[in-house]
Amino acid sequence: MNELFLIITLLVSFGGTLLFLWAFGKGGLFAWIGICTVLANIEVTLLVHAFGMDQTLGNTLFAATFLATDILSEVYGKKDAGKGVLAGILTNLSFILLSFMWVHYIPAEGDRAADFVKGLFSNTPRMLISSLIAYVVSESIDVFLYHAWWNLTEKKTGSHTKMLWFRNNFSTLISQFVNIVIFNFGAFSSIYGINDLIAITWSCYVIYIVTSLLDTPFIYLARKLAKNTSGDGNGISY
Repeated sequence: MNELFLIITLLVSFGGTLLFLWAFGKGGLFAWIGICTVLANIEVTLLVHAFGMDQTLGNTLFAATFLATDILSEVYGKKDAGKGVLAGILTNLSFILLSFMWVHYIPAEGDRAADFVKGLFSNTPRMLISSLIAYVVSESIDVFLYHAWWNLTEKKTGSHTKMLWFRNNFSTLISQFVNIVIFNFGAFSSIYGINDLIAITWSCYVIYIVTSLLDTPFIYLARKLAKNTSGDGNGISY
């Protein structure tokens, strides 16, 4: 069942990215980045066994934020991609503050949820701070590399639109490796031993490799969708 749920989550994560783009344009991508960031930071507290590996959840949701950032880079330009990263940063900061307060409220006598909330979010500040650092560093690298690869592919092909698959995958694969190393070692260094950390980090990165490759059709669809939505392409920044 874990494998099935992961596949469904992947389809929801990537499909939701396109849905929010179609419904709300680049503002929808900003919103989707915020939604995925919050949900991924909750989901990442779970460790599951799937596809023969132990792995933390949240990988597909985090992958969706990279897809959204790459779509912003491809369709709307580097400036808006930077705004997408900022949306994720502010969402992270807001969630850190709110979740910290949740576990410090004094519950009423009839409360039944406080123990569960404290159990879930008692370690959240450390995880979220690690997630925030990983997000800022990796997403900044992703945006930088995406446009660096874009300049390279344009010089190589003479086209401003060709080799989308190359700049999408190679910016994401590198930045997601940075993301998973910073997060796992920052969030779980006192929870798991070094061998377990390396194994979990490697298994998570294997998932990221798969999700990075699988998001390629979605970014092509997003570019086509944005062009069709804009009519003659006006307002699309290439």
